[in-house]
Amino acid sequence: MKKFFIAAILVCAMLFNAATTFAKPAQDKDTIYQVALLQSLTLGYFDGSVTVKELKTHGDTGIGTFEGLDGEMIVLDGVVYRANRDCKINVVADKVRIPFSNVTFFEKDFAVKLRNITDKNAFESALNAQVDKYGINNFYMVKVHGDFAEMHVRSESGSVEPYPTLVEALKSQNEITLQNISGTLVGLYCPAFMSSLNSTGWHFHFVSDDKKFGGHVLGLHIADAEAQFDKTDAFRMVLPKKENFQSLNFDVDLKEDIRKAEQDSQR
Repeated sequence: MKKFFIAAILVCAMLFNAATTFAKPAQDKDTIYQVALLQSLTLGYFDGSVTVKELKTHGDTGIGTFEGLDGEMIVLDGVVYRANRDCKINVVADKVRIPFSNVTFFEKDFAVKLRNITDKNAFESALNAQVDKYGINNFYMVKVHGDFAEMHVRSESGSVEPYPTLVEALKSQNEITLQNISGTLVGLYCPAFMSSLNSTGWHFHFVSDDKKFGGHVLGLHIADAEAQFDKTDAFRMVLPKKENFQSLNFDVDLKEDIRKAEQDSQR
């Protein structure tokens, strides 16, 4: 009887451990997780939808911004950094809310060396050569670490309600160019079919190795670097729950506004 009782306890313990194991959700490491739309941000929807704490459960690498368009987000190695208006870096508290972001759990699928690439167009062409090779209709998160002869970035200070459009908010963006700096560029590639949900092609943010400087990349000169690619074939988007999101009109052409926001220098 005693042996039967001990065996019953062991079986129950095994069943409990198995149930606990199966109940714990595994990290989805092959999905781009998106908060809201770049188009909603373009229209001036700067209200936060998720917290930094929640975002980190969906990815350890990515880009985005913060409630009120308060700086540029760089997510690297599980840490969420903000480049403030002065393009200076700080670690962001878990309670801060996010209106737009893209993250994933980064797993390197392949890598290429990059040397003496003198401008952003040549850089994108080098990355696009790999996209053409591995599939133009997938998502790619890229980490480019190395030495940069020049890095030109921008950031912005937060806006207050009633929020302006993204283009209007960025008219007062601050731009800084530094020479001979080491760091990591985090970038996202979205395929052409994402034109109604995000910007297609590449979008890059940068953080220096000393975690003192960064922002949205407007220009660069790569001296010597390696680009690591995470090819991703799944996409998930979470929409804001606030009622004011329902008043946005997405039946307008925002391509030129997105191009200005992504590429234009105010200098």
